Amino acid sequence: MRCTDMKIAMLSPIAWRTPPVHYGPWEQVTSLLTEELVKLGIEVTLFATGNSITQSRLQAVCPAGYEEDRNINAKVWESLHISECFENAHEFDIIHNQFDFLPLTYSKLVQTPVVSTIHGFSSGSILPVYKKYNEDSHYISISNADRSEELDYLTTIYHGIDLDQFTFNNNPQDYLLFYGRIHHDKGAKEAIAIAQALGKRLIMAGIIQDEHYFNQHVQPHLQPGKIEYIGSVGSDKRNELLSNASVLLHPINFSEPFGLSVVESMACGTPVVAFNKGSMPELIDNGRDGFLAENIEEAIEMVKDIHSINRLACRQKVENHFSKERMCQNYVEAYKKILDK
Repeated sequence: MRCTDMKIAMLSPIAWRTPPVHYGPWEQVTSLLTEELVKLGIEVTLFATGNSITQSRLQAVCPAGYEEDRNINAKVWESLHISECFENAHEFDIIHNQFDFLPLTYSKLVQTPVVSTIHGFSSGSILPVYKKYNEDSHYISISNADRSEELDYLTTIYHGIDLDQFTFNNNPQDYLLFYGRIHHDKGAKEAIAIAQALGKRLIMAGIIQDEHYFNQHVQPHLQPGKIEYIGSVGSDKRNELLSNASVLLHPINFSEPFGLSVVESMACGTPVVAFNKGSMPELIDNGRDGFLAENIEEAIEMVKDIHSINRLACRQKVENHFSKERMCQNYVEAYKKILDK
């Protein structure tokens, strides 16, 4: 089948708008892929919130993201949202599930093939759903590190970003940046420890996902000009922060499935010092376009040596491996593989 003959149903999450205003990595990737598919002449229907923005056909039952409007009952509207897609399955050649495991429970009720991008496992407790539909579904991992040995995968497709939204800067300012959720998993506490040991200014940006963690490990250290928390930021401020930072600190405490902020930082030429967990070795070539540390002490020494990293090499890494165009082409090839069976 030619790609221009395909009809794709793109099932986005509805926690946030697609694309998100500030935070919403799954919605962000879904949006980028949808718009690139449309550019190729593929007919895409995006199932997302009613306030979503797209050049595809938007089909929505939920008016806004339930994280944006707390009056929206997540379970109720997720059920209505997913059923809206699958009740119209006959109109499509493929349903692309970006929504996690719940849509799989509808998949054997329709004839349309379902391909699921697994954006990560929130816990091992959700694996039984993926295992039940393993033989009938098509799973795509977002990194080789995030694969379960109990599942079969069609392929791995790395996330892509819009390089036009990230400005390369070879003359950064002298501050460290933490850009991500304020949560134990993302290592906000560790980032502060690294900055304090170096006597460097640290800017922190991102949603507060754990209020107790913020109050205990971040708030007490905040001081203008030293450790500053500026909240969640939009795309323009994100670009400014990333491109002007001397280094992005990413001292994660979990096996991160991908790490969009790492790629976004590198697109600006800003190298990343990350803890060597999850997908980080797939994104960072240690010593060439960033550093992989085993602990805080190693990270401190690597920040001291950050000027040995060529910022242009960081940008080129993203151009070659993590563009939205490359991501889209890889998904088109995956669709063809499914439809040509």
